Amino acid sequence: MRLQLPDNKLVVASHNQGKVREISALLAPLGLQVISAGELDLPEPEETEVTFEGNARLKAEAAMQASGLAALSDDSGLCVDALDGAPGIYSARWAGPDKDFAVAMRKVEDELAAAETVAPVSRAAHFVCALCLAMPDRPSAVFTGTVHGRMVWPPRGEHGFGYDPAFQPDGHVITFGEMDPDVKHAMSHRAQAFSLFHAALSAS
Repeated sequence: MRLQLPDNKLVVASHNQGKVREISALLAPLGLQVISAGELDLPEPEETEVTFEGNARLKAEAAMQASGLAALSDDSGLCVDALDGAPGIYSARWAGPDKDFAVAMRKVEDELAAAETVAPVSRAAHFVCALCLAMPDRPSAVFTGTVHGRMVWPPRGEHGFGYDPAFQPDGHVITFGEMDPDVKHAMSHRAQAFSLFHAALSAS
């Protein structure tokens, strides 16, 4: 199906400036007029779902209903194998009320270190990104991407945001935080989800 966006406008349903910048860069080739939920002063809905896909749908549909425009949300997070998939959908909450991801990365490391006192553990992890496009009078569509890697300590690099400095993707010797943003954008979990989103926009 071809997904035509009314007036070529799209609300990015996020108040996270790092995420808005990254999503805007990925949307740039589409030539859309992008507006963030923060710019529109839209309320942030409580994320009450138990999956990335569910929370992405919740956020996109809330932004669409509040703005009257098509809205794209991103619910993403870090899943660490040895922590039974945590922090998962609670990735942002691990950063605390100040959204301090240095605190969040330290918490992941502390949890891994505690597990290591019992038995050797894997440092394998993956990022998940679920995008949801919500449009007035149309069913919402969800697109999911995943990238696998491992946790490293101490964090390395100043690029990216969130857990990027502590995540080293498979096949690379540097973290997302050390990568040139263009390189990361070409292979990240978010890039994979956007590839599916782009295909839905252009499909006949």
